[in-house]
Amino acid sequence: MNPDISVILPTYNRTKPLVAAMESVLAQSYGDLELIVVDDASSDDVASVVKGFADARVRYIRRGKNGGAGAARNTGLAAARGRLIAFQDSDDLWLPGKLERQVAFFDTLSDDVRVVIGGKIVYGRDPQFRYGAGKVAHAPPPNSRLRLDEDQLGHLLAENRISVQNALFRRDCMPDLGWFDECLRANEDWEFAVRLVQQTRVFEDIEPVVLGFISADSISTNRRRQLMGEFRILRKNGRVLAARRLDRSRLRIGIAIGLYNSGKKRSAMRFLLAGLRDRPANVAAVVRSLARRLARVLVNATLAAPQPHSER
Repeated sequence: MNPDISVILPTYNRTKPLVAAMESVLAQSYGDLELIVVDDASSDDVASVVKGFADARVRYIRRGKNGGAGAARNTGLAAARGRLIAFQDSDDLWLPGKLERQVAFFDTLSDDVRVVIGGKIVYGRDPQFRYGAGKVAHAPPPNSRLRLDEDQLGHLLAENRISVQNALFRRDCMPDLGWFDECLRANEDWEFAVRLVQQTRVFEDIEPVVLGFISADSISTNRRRQLMGEFRILRKNGRVLAARRLDRSRLRIGIAIGLYNSGKKRSAMRFLLAGLRDRPANVAAVVRSLARRLARVLVNATLAAPQPHSER
């Protein structure tokens, strides 16, 4: 008999936190599950760690080539047997009752709501995305909860509220099992979320169900990789965004700020100007004024900086 829930846990060279991450899944009060650990071609001995669990619900898959979290999750999806899908990370902990709580929500929701998400307590950064020891945040911020009766695509284009570790998915929420963009090494969950809400509605419960830990080598802190995810959102949703110019403007200006902070001033200027062109005529004058001021700052910084022969 197939399990009710397939839990997919990708890991790469993180055997130390892996044990606790697996234990937090297997200790769930809702126990009708399989835990699929996908080893993304690690150089350390993930297989021995997994074999240490004398639990028939645990399955181990090793990829022959490292492909990143998105590729590893897709590998797990291809092997999953459950009607519901959940994801865990090797450095996160599920809180007790996560699955039971989220399955209970599905029993009260209409069939067109095929995703339930919860909150996460994140250690290692604060609400202003400043990273470091002793900092803590609730993610996503509880004051901007995703509502069933709103434009969920617009909300998700403005901010990602779907961290896959916090969620429970009906298996049929997407038309195929290649859910994640395997070209991305960061922000693949946001890119996925933007496509997801074009297929289904999402219910958000703001109660925390996961503890997350950000380390110095976490992809959450790698701005260059995050920017690649934002580029892919812009490129892959071009047809949808053509009819949503304000959303496209926000994305482009957000990328411009990220590029500027990364030292790519000329590229930042291109995205800023494209974002300003997308602003509809009735945008508040104060927004236009602030944007012009930012443009002048970028122009002055660009003119004052040494001009490289090329950008890499």
